[in-house]
Formats: sequence, structure tokens, C-alpha cells
Amino acid sequence: MRALRAACAVAAAYELPCEDAVALGGGSNVLVHLKPSPVVARVMTATAVLHDDMETWLARELAVGRFLGERGLAVSPTSLLPPGPHERDGLWMTFWDHVAHERSVPGASELGESLRRLHAALAEFTGELDPILTIRDWLSRLLDEVEPAPSLRARLDELTPLVFDSPRPAQALHGDAGIGNLLRTADGLLWNDLEDACRGPVEWDVAGVVESARARGQSEAYVEEMLDAYGGPPLGELSDFIAAHELYATIWRSRRAT
Repeated sequence: MRALRAACAVAAAYELPCEDAVALGGGSNVLVHLKPSPVVARVMTATAVLHDDMETWLARELAVGRFLGERGLAVSPTSLLPPGPHERDGLWMTFWDHVAHERSVPGASELGESLRRLHAALAEFTGELDPILTIRDWLSRLLDEVEPAPSLRARLDELTPLVFDSPRPAQALHGDAGIGNLLRTADGLLWNDLEDACRGPVEWDVAGVVESARARGQSEAYVEEMLDAYGGPPLGELSDFIAAHELYATIWRSRRAT
């Protein structure tokens, strides 16, 4: 596999043992566990099409990861080699600590409290991040690549002032908050996959968590309990943000199907 070979080549350049490296399930990108070293390479593949300046984008992800990792809230960039960004054989990648974990649906209150702690910490992050309006630009670019879909374009235009260019207060966000990006570890829940970190209303992340809970078959009572533990907003105030997440998923699926 090209991504595995590229990650191992970077690791070898820093004399990091990786002779038993394996590719893990990685969703839109490829994760490589550089066994026997406790390091995971995140190799950008599918989502690389969204960015013109991969190096800057990934450097920002590492900065957020370092900030949150120091606070025990997220997986940290590794210290066993320079975490990146690195480019090898046309692929960009970053390197992170490997943490023993399991993936499971947390309790509703546990999930809401974890998101609240994440946002409280990110409110103090002062590093440079793109505004959430950039996500709107990604979606517009993806629409340019798929079959004409006037209804999707119209829906994106409709949601732009309500979500992506909202006048609501903005702060640093995870950007892709959801149950799939939470790891249960011996030290509690850790957030992962920070590549979409941006600045925008917290409602964007909260809506993402709501959508991920529903996708996993959780009840509306679960959603309400999660929101109570987070401290609001009420579900009714999230409708535009939930619709934007649904549109995002639809456009992304359309693009990957081409």
C-alpha cells in the first residue's frame, strides 16, 4: 500500500522502528500503526483534495492537537520523531501517539460533558485557524466536481448565512466532532482527528455530535440528555446546523461516488 510505504519511509529516516507496521481502518484517510513503535501516521488521501496548502493546514492540526493533548483532552502528536507535516512520494502525513483504546458509544451525559470540556479548552486557543466559512468553500468546490445538482447548490447558498457565515459568537472548534472521533482510553475519553479544526459557532460541533448519535441509533432522549450535560443549546436551535451537516454528508458521498 502506497500510504504504508510512505509512512514507513519517513519513520525510517528518523530511525524509528516500524518493521511490523500495519494499516488501520481510517475512514477518509489512511492510518498506519508503525509497530512496534507506539506511533500512528495519519496519511492524507481522500481529504487532500480539499486543500491547496497541505503543509499549513496540517501544521494547524498539529498545533491544536498539541494544545489539547497537554490538557488531557485529545490524542497528542508524537515526540518520538518530528510529528510533521511530512511529505513523501506525493503524500502528506502527520505522526501521533498510539493510545490503547476501544470505540464505543459513551453515555449521553459523559458525551455532553466531554464536548463541554473540549470547547472550554478550545475557547482559550489563540493559534491561527480558518473560519468555518472555509467548509462552505470546500463544499462548493466538491459540487463543482459532481454531476449538476441545482438543489444541493441552492441548499448550500441558503445555509451559508445561517451556519457558515453566521453572526453567532465564534471560537476554535474541533470541526468534525462526533462519536466516531472519540476514543475510550484508560484515561477517559480522548478526542481524535482534528484535521477540520476551525473557528466558528460551537453549534457546529454540537450538531455534529447530535448527528453522529442519531446515526448510531441513539434515541432522542439520549440526544436531549447529551445536550443537557453540555449545557445547551436546545435542540430546536440546532436545526440549521444539523441540516448543514446532512448536506455536507450528501455532497461528500456524491463526490466519492464519482
